[in-house]
Amino acid sequence: MGRLPRTGGSSTFPTKPSLVHASPVAYIHSRSRTHIGETNIRALRSVFAFVTITVGSLACRAADVPAPDAIAAYPVKPIRIVIGFTPGGGPDITARYLAQKLTESWKQQVIVDNRPGAGGTVGASIVARANPDGYTLLSVSPAHAVAAAIYPKLPYDTKDLAGITQTALSRHVLVAPTSLAVKNVGDLLAMARAKPGQLSFSSAGVGSSTHFAAEQFKSMAKIDVLHVPFKGIPEAVTEVVSARSQFFMGPIANVVGLIKDGKLNALGVSTTRRDPLLPDVPSIAESGVPGYQSALWFGLLTSAAVPRALIAKINRETTRILSENDAKQRWLPIGLEPSPSTPDAFDRLINAEIAVFARIARDANIRAE
Repeated sequence: MGRLPRTGGSSTFPTKPSLVHASPVAYIHSRSRTHIGETNIRALRSVFAFVTITVGSLACRAADVPAPDAIAAYPVKPIRIVIGFTPGGGPDITARYLAQKLTESWKQQVIVDNRPGAGGTVGASIVARANPDGYTLLSVSPAHAVAAAIYPKLPYDTKDLAGITQTALSRHVLVAPTSLAVKNVGDLLAMARAKPGQLSFSSAGVGSSTHFAAEQFKSMAKIDVLHVPFKGIPEAVTEVVSARSQFFMGPIANVVGLIKDGKLNALGVSTTRRDPLLPDVPSIAESGVPGYQSALWFGLLTSAAVPRALIAKINRETTRILSENDAKQRWLPIGLEPSPSTPDAFDRLINAEIAVFARIARDANIRAE
């Protein structure tokens, strides 16, 4: 066995019990004036402190991640689904349905927790920072991708969140006042081109899905129209019913009743497939704006640090629930189609949507308010 290195005839490691220190930092400090300069001591002490804090943080984070046995037993306590919006919208409707069904199947309470604010980013931040144990989930809509596209600085990184599954798909409907002399998309485009800058569209606010769907339509149709934002969907709908605005990209659930009551004209749906609630209304893509597609989607996310095996377990159960006839019977009448997916497919959808929304925001000069 080799000898310990020696300096000046004596061992560099203290041999007397009184000189054995509890930590490397303490030992370095005791030998500093004999062997190491003060500047180097301070530097080394900083390094040791950084390593200690980093290792401690990683250990704490690792302790939060469930072990294989915990994954097999999951869930053993209540689960929380956070929603970044007030009750009543798509993220809330889908989350409450799943909460009820998961409670029944897992025999553990699933709680819905509405945390509205800042375009859904308040709720997303809560889940991104939660313990990665699978007990804190996030119900999202396209607003999640919009936020990543228009907010210059988010309180979290989108990579901090991982997909569990898409839950539902819906559509916007391009609607116009019944008093306006337009019966289809072609009529609206002709009027807009004949009166550049004179027509307007309402939206549920800057950065809302209704705003982005209309801006995409405006860009692809190459028309010059004005944007009139409101605080929410009800105000935006009222504006177009009264003909103060000439069109609105309304979520089908919010406008289908008015269409059937003859208070709004449906010109086209925003997806390439027609909607079962409005089978006679063509897609915008087949009505004069080839390639137009703007879907309303909803889904579940959780912390990206949650083990993939646990994400897969949650995905399997939600997919089973969404594949049952009860989900279709509950959702189709309100314009929602159950649309479960794999975790990876939902992640890809969100990333693709972020890129689309970023381009629309750049072209239309949309910024978060």
